[in-house]
Amino acid sequence: MMQRLTHRLKQSIFGRPPSPARKFSHAGILLDSNDKLEEEKLRGYTPEHFYPVNIGDVFRSRYQVVGKLGYGGHSTVWLCRDLQQHAYVTLKMYEHDSSHGRREKEVYKHLGNVKSSHTGSVLVRRAIDDFQISSADNTYSYQCLVHPPLAMSLCELRNRTIEKVLPEDILKPTLIHILLALDFLHTEAKIVHTDIQENNVMLSVEDESILVDFEEAERSSPSPRKIVGDRVIYSSRDLGIPKVHGRPILSDFGEARFSSSLGKQWEDVQPLVYRAPEVLLRMPWNEKIDIWNIGVLAWDLFEQKHLLYARDSNRNISDSHHLAGMIAIMGAPPKEMLQNSEYAMKFFDHDGNWIGTAEIPSISLEKLEGNLRDTQQSLFLCFMRKMLQWKPENRASAKELLADPWLKSI
Repeated sequence: MMQRLTHRLKQSIFGRPPSPARKFSHAGILLDSNDKLEEEKLRGYTPEHFYPVNIGDVFRSRYQVVGKLGYGGHSTVWLCRDLQQHAYVTLKMYEHDSSHGRREKEVYKHLGNVKSSHTGSVLVRRAIDDFQISSADNTYSYQCLVHPPLAMSLCELRNRTIEKVLPEDILKPTLIHILLALDFLHTEAKIVHTDIQENNVMLSVEDESILVDFEEAERSSPSPRKIVGDRVIYSSRDLGIPKVHGRPILSDFGEARFSSSLGKQWEDVQPLVYRAPEVLLRMPWNEKIDIWNIGVLAWDLFEQKHLLYARDSNRNISDSHHLAGMIAIMGAPPKEMLQNSEYAMKFFDHDGNWIGTAEIPSISLEKLEGNLRDTQQSLFLCFMRKMLQWKPENRASAKELLADPWLKSI
């Protein structure tokens, strides 16, 4: 009796004791070691630059790896159990000496110091913990970030629909969430995301059974893997479909910039098809590049094909084709804007006439839009044109877009 009371008293004072680490099988299907798998396919991949995470590993005597969720251009991502807090977390393991890892860590530290009641603050991913880990010989170091887990990305959600696009009744609340997050970032956190794409917007986890099922699947049927020397490369495992989808959360701040650090020099940012005109023309930029980004992303989520391709007929990256597409949907850029860009002289003469190698396509937003009719189409295109403007100062802010009639007509 006294022992039980003592045990309960300890639990009430100190909380539950840490969970023991679980055992995981290493008997998964072995793949051909000569075939490149996952992160090995990345351009410039160097094995030593990626920490050799093994399923079952425990980091900081706290985070036990239960399976691989995926990989990106500079990191691998793992589902873990926090043995101290008895909860699932996500571990993002950056490659050696990653500038993206350092930048993202700085952003999360800054966000942790921003005290805000803004609705959008909860729609931005946060870090629970961060730490560094070294290779066995201390030659390489790796930045690690620990997050609350998230479910599928907008890319996965879109690809699960029959038409491979988000229907209007899902697109609108999705955009509202992203714009709320952006309004918080731009006005209170003073951060420019610069990398808003469908893989960087993920749904929160409202149904934790998908995490439990993920771990149990790994324990009962280990992921396929390949072994190269003493290094194991795992195949990623998908999370299941939740019973309830969570809210969109803006994630991945490896390319984010602080507004205070933006000067008069141009810096190359943004995914290729989402580059704003001022980024493409190699001009200084500000937070309004995120607004342009949202406009093109909204179109790509809703329509059957990209708004802008930025490639020539041989699929080579082409600024000329990218600018020609912009001219087709917005008209010629303002002459005074071109005068501020030396790079623009490759594509326009001194009078602002087009001299680029690409032909300006005979398209318009009205001709390209195929999902809406009459008033709803007009409202949608008006919403798009508030973002798709040559001059950054002519683009609406995130807060202004949240009041748009099309967006509010849910």
